Amino acid sequence: MIWTLALAPMLLGLLLYAWPRSADAAAKWFGVAVAGCAFVVTLLSANAPDESVRWLQRPFTANFHAGLGGLSYWLVLLLTLATACALASTRISRQRDFVAQMLVLMGAMTGLFVARDLLVFALFWDLMLIPVFLILVAWTPSKSSASAWRYLIYNLTGGLALLLATAAYGMLEGSTDVLGATLGRGATAIGPAWGEWIFAGFAFAFLVKTPVWPFHTWMPSAYADLPPAAAAVVSAVQSKGGLYGFLVVTAPLMPEQMRAALPLMFVLGLVGLVYGAVVALVQDDAKRVVAYSSLSHLGLILIAIFSGNPLALSGAVVYVLAHGLFSAGLFIVLGQVEQREETRSIARLGGLGARNPRLAGSLTIVALAALGLPGLCGFAGEILILTGLYQTGAVWVAGIALVPIIVAAAYMLRLFQGIMQGPEVEDLPERADASFLELLAIAPLVLAIVLLGVNPGPVLAARSLAPAQLSAVEVQR
Repeated sequence: MIWTLALAPMLLGLLLYAWPRSADAAAKWFGVAVAGCAFVVTLLSANAPDESVRWLQRPFTANFHAGLGGLSYWLVLLLTLATACALASTRISRQRDFVAQMLVLMGAMTGLFVARDLLVFALFWDLMLIPVFLILVAWTPSKSSASAWRYLIYNLTGGLALLLATAAYGMLEGSTDVLGATLGRGATAIGPAWGEWIFAGFAFAFLVKTPVWPFHTWMPSAYADLPPAAAAVVSAVQSKGGLYGFLVVTAPLMPEQMRAALPLMFVLGLVGLVYGAVVALVQDDAKRVVAYSSLSHLGLILIAIFSGNPLALSGAVVYVLAHGLFSAGLFIVLGQVEQREETRSIARLGGLGARNPRLAGSLTIVALAALGLPGLCGFAGEILILTGLYQTGAVWVAGIALVPIIVAAAYMLRLFQGIMQGPEVEDLPERADASFLELLAIAPLVLAIVLLGVNPGPVLAARSLAPAQLSAVEVQR
């Protein structure tokens, strides 16, 4: 059942190419149905037993081992929900081909999150690059493939580092079937020298994927050039692959190396946190505002993960999901604006709220969640992270982190006001307000934003693949 969640969408996506091109509308709703069914199946599979099939025995043991528990359960729920909402809202040329690639992407990312073998994890890590690259090549508005190649080169380099680190770990430990296994089994057996190199390989791959400054330069152009539906899923879920890796790979397996890397990661996280917020504040392209705001938010999560504080780690997990929800919502709503007004320039937009109250209402909720309004999902994660950082004695880190969080209110309000309020732009085409189907596409994300903000408790119980192990890491720290 668990592997079916990963393999079925990929197979159905490939089979979609057999549909006639004239059936674009049907292909769209087929994709929504597949993602929706995957969401329901995942929701009902919280206690599903692990699945494992023998794969390699030499030069080390590797298995097709899958599990759906802890953080991976919530990330697969986020992935399937975001994909269903994004596909329901999309209007794009060659829709059949686009939906096919999105289903392949959903399946590959599901495989990443359910994999319990490091080698399988690394294979899905590289596999999920292919559909995003093909979408960038085929649907980039500028007809230039520069952003596609930049995305591929950066992430493929990170994937190679991950694969080499995985192979080295397997050769030294004798097995890569270790996710969710014994705490710290690689920390002492591998030794300091090899442990540092292997950790460096893992960390490089995770930092590029997240992305974290200064490995972020592929991200703004990719997010801007991706169709809104694809940008919603990549920003909401694929970017979490690196943070998920730190939580479930390096934290349990290499706690000593995690501790040693803390000063560097604090610096990278803080620079990205401040830099992303400042650049988002001056962007004119609405999608780039969201892209740089993501750089800032993800930097905060990185700091929380490496702090080792239980409260900050809990906040990091909540904020991983919170960022996924409001980031997907922002890209979907901004995509609806772009489809109507044929521009993403904030300077060329204005006064849309008077003619599009339903669209303005959707943007209001997701923007308020992104700026951390109490009662919505963004606030719950932020307050836990800041409190945890204060408890560790890193008051200066918490103080610096607080500034970009305040700046987030400025760039999100600027985004909303620039599009929905202010003087109307005369040459904007007249368009109907958000339709019932467009509201229906964003409604599940809005509901999840409110539910997670009001009651983050169920997520707090799933801080890792095996919560007891992560607690042990915290005690050691």
